[in-house]
Amino acid sequence: MAKVVFVVGLLALAKGAAAQDGTAPRAIDPAWLSADTASRTATFELIAGLTGVNGALNFNGFRDGGLTLTVPVGWTVVMNFRNHDGMLPHSAEVIQDTHPLPTQPVTPAFPRAVTVRLGEGLPSEGRDDIRFIADKGGSYLIFCGVPGHGAAGMWIRLAVSESLRTPSLAATPAGRP
Repeated sequence: MAKVVFVVGLLALAKGAAAQDGTAPRAIDPAWLSADTASRTATFELIAGLTGVNGALNFNGFRDGGLTLTVPVGWTVVMNFRNHDGMLPHSAEVIQDTHPLPTQPVTPAFPRAVTVRLGEGLPSEGRDDIRFIADKGGSYLIFCGVPGHGAAGMWIRLAVSESLRTPSLAATPAGRP
């Protein structure tokens, strides 16, 4: 009986460790995305370092493109950026879907699709709002501009769709662009 309890205890510890290191799938919080169809505005809560996944180099707990925000072409996108990471500075910008990934900030895909302090990042609990018009259909990356962070996996996807009528948020297979 003691062996069974011990094994069950080890399995519970292993499951908890897997969830903390990011191997378990992350749930999408519906509160992260809201849409105003009258003004054609999508508002996304973009949270840097939400969990310990990838050493906190993640957005909303996702890394390497494991989350995709899709918006209709022509809509205004507002990203309420917050750095939840207690140790490292982070930033965000929307860039072209490119490979290899850049190691530092690059020209944004849309005018004003960047946070302030792009290269140095915002400190813990630092906030900024990104506001731009997604006027070109295609695939893009929401990328941390602090040197080395994006290339280490701190990016998620942005799709601008000509056929979609309302914004959506979905988990997607992680992997290089």
